This record gives sequence, C-alpha cells and structure tokens, in this order.
Amino acid sequence: MRLGTANTYDRTLATLTTRQTQLSELQEKLSAGKKVIRASDDPTGAAQAERAMTRSRRVDVEVRALNLQRNSLAVAEGTLGNSMELLQNIRQLMIAAGDAGYSPSDRAAIAQEIKGMRDQLFGYANKLDSNGVPLFSGLGSAPQPFIDVVTGVVFSGIGGTRSGDAVSVPATMDGEATWMNVPTGNGVFDLKLGTADLATAPTGIDALRAALLPPKSALNTTNTGEVWTGIGRVVNPGALTGQSYMLTFNVTPHPIQPNLPPTITYDVYRYDPVADPTGAAAVAVLSDQPYVDGQDISFDGITLVAQGKPADGDAVTVTPSVRSDVFAVLDQAIASVDGAPNGNVLAHALAISLAQIDSALERISTSRSQAGELLRRADNIESTQGEKTIQLAGDRSRAEDMDMIQGISEFQLKQTGYQAALQSYAQIQRLSLFNYLG
Repeated sequence: MRLGTANTYDRTLATLTTRQTQLSELQEKLSAGKKVIRASDDPTGAAQAERAMTRSRRVDVEVRALNLQRNSLAVAEGTLGNSMELLQNIRQLMIAAGDAGYSPSDRAAIAQEIKGMRDQLFGYANKLDSNGVPLFSGLGSAPQPFIDVVTGVVFSGIGGTRSGDAVSVPATMDGEATWMNVPTGNGVFDLKLGTADLATAPTGIDALRAALLPPKSALNTTNTGEVWTGIGRVVNPGALTGQSYMLTFNVTPHPIQPNLPPTITYDVYRYDPVADPTGAAAVAVLSDQPYVDGQDISFDGITLVAQGKPADGDAVTVTPSVRSDVFAVLDQAIASVDGAPNGNVLAHALAISLAQIDSALERISTSRSQAGELLRRADNIESTQGEKTIQLAGDRSRAEDMDMIQGISEFQLKQTGYQAALQSYAQIQRLSLFNYLG
C-alpha cells in the first residue's frame, strides 16, 4: 500500500489547524470564565442565560421602585408620629385650660398656641415626599389634597388606598380616612347644651315647645343655668334607636316658702331629626323625674351625668354622632377655650373636645399602624426579590459559566494532544523517500 506524501501533509496540517483552533477557543472561554461566549457555542444555554438576565434586570427595576415607595411610606409614618405627638401636646393644653385659676386672657393665650399647632398639623396633612407627591392624597393626584377654606378644611383628593401587589406597596396613604373621619361626641352620640341646634326652622323651638307634655312656658335656646354634662356612654347597645333626644329641666319654686330650694325635675323627649327636624312630633321617654346633681340619667341604652344647677327651660340635646375631621375638632376646641362664657360651659366643651381629640388620635394611630404594616411588607418583598435575584444568578451561571476545573483539565488534554500531533508530524515529515535518494 502506498500513501501519497502530499495527501499525508494536507491531512496532517488540517488536523493541526483544527486542534489549534479548538485550543484557542478553549483558551478564550477559560479567560472569560464562560462556556458560552457566542450563541453559536450553545444555543439552548445562551437562551436560558438571556432569559435569566432579562428577569434579573426586571427584578432590579422592581426593587428600585419598591425602595421609592418604601421611602415615601417611611416619611408618611414619621409624619403621622409627629402628628400624634402634636395632638398629645394639644390635649395637655386643653386639660390645662380647664384650670379654675386661669383667667380669660390665659385661656386666650392657650387658644392661640393651639391654633399654631393646628396650622402645623394642617401642614403635616399636605406634606410631600421627595418626588413632590402628597403623602396623603389617597387615590387622587391633587397637588394639595387638603384646602383650608372659610367653612373648614376640604379634602380635594380621592379617598382610598392604591392596592399593592406581589412586588410593590402603595406609596400614598388614605388622607380621608386619616384626617377626615373623626366621629363627634363619644362616637355614638353627641351632647350639647341648649336647644340652638334644634332650631333648624323659624318655628322649630315653638313647635317642640307645643309638643312637650305638659307644655312648657320656656325652653332656652342657650342655657341660663349652670347645668353641664360629660360625654355620656352606651350601656345597652341593643336598646339604641339612632334618634335624637332632648333632656329638659323644670324648676318650680316652693309654693309656700320661696326661700326654700325649688323642685327640679327633668323630662326626656325623643324625636327623629330626619323625619321631624323641628321636633314637633317629639315623644316623651321620661317625665317628671327628680333631678339629682351628679346622678346618672339613663334612657334607651345610653347614660349621661348632668351636673350643676339648671335653670327653668334649660336643656341638653342628644344627637347621633356624625363624621367630622381633625381640623374641625381642633377649631371647636379652640373656640371652646377662647370663648366659653362660664366655667360649666367650659367644662362641658372641654369634655367633648378631649373625647374627640382622643378619637382623632385613634384614627391617626390606625393609619400609622397601616403604614408600619406596609413597611414590613416592603421589607418582605425586598427579601423575596433578593432570593429571586440569587436564584436567577444561579440559573444564568449554570447556563453560561464554565466549570474552571473541568475547563483547565480539558485545556491541558487538548494542549497535550496538540503537542503530540506536532511531534508526530515532525517525525513523519522525515520519512519522505526523497531523503534517501542520493
């Protein structure tokens, strides 16, 4: 059998070139630390690595957005904490205003201090985050969610909270629930002195007076005596009617000796403020009950304590609690401190204002707890996203990274094969017939 020298050389050179190319490619992969440098190296692995990289970039974007949301929530939580501290200071000033040793000028100074704190609280409600977005705009996008007008503070946003998802949390709080949802009175009913609130029509007081049994000769719009009450309480929720009541006092002088203490009794009438806004169809609940200073007065599931000495025709109205706002509560508190005509009226106004401030504190505390819960959820989301990033990095590494130990071993094997091919080529080259012809 004869082999052509030229054919042998060509085949050997082709093999050497292939081995050199493989060695060069392996060296390139070892230098890069990757087994897939070009998609042609491993189309399936390249596709898997690209998908992992795309998902990882999306996770990075979601984490950056989450950090912005968390920063806004942290500012909102801190603002709510400052608001609670401010309301606590206002509450302490309200308690101090009830000191009998304070003069009207002292109370006027306290009222001015409370007004300054009220304005500061209004600034908190309109606070912006680092991007200029209101913290308490709810679902709206108004640049200033709260507007202070003559009739009171108006919420110009949209109540509610944006829903989060698996990778995000709401960046704004529900300002309406936080600042505009404070119940009046004790949260179930509200107590006011006199009958001024009943006079919704020109004949309102006259109509009620005519309906009372027995008819009264007097029914004071503003109490002239010294009677006052606290905030009252519910003793039997099942007996509540949701209607309004009027407690009227009857003072009858002693028929024989006018110098003796008069006889004081009270009546309680129930009326529907919606169907009967004037009270013309009032129904007697209690009649001619003896009045004892400081004794509980109970009817239809509620109890109140009347104190002081009433005048004939004085009254206490009991109306269902309605929704107010923090700023209206503070405006009422300021007015009660600065303009109460006497100690008993002041005591009543302070009791109501303190109860409503406590309700405002409860609402803000609830919102603060919600902000804390959202911050906790943001931390959990970030932790989950970090685990996802690690998982995706592992998927990408398995798809394109090289096992360096295996790669070095393979490189040494190919290098040895290449060197052997070179040496064998050199040996075969000396076997040419022309080397022996002379």
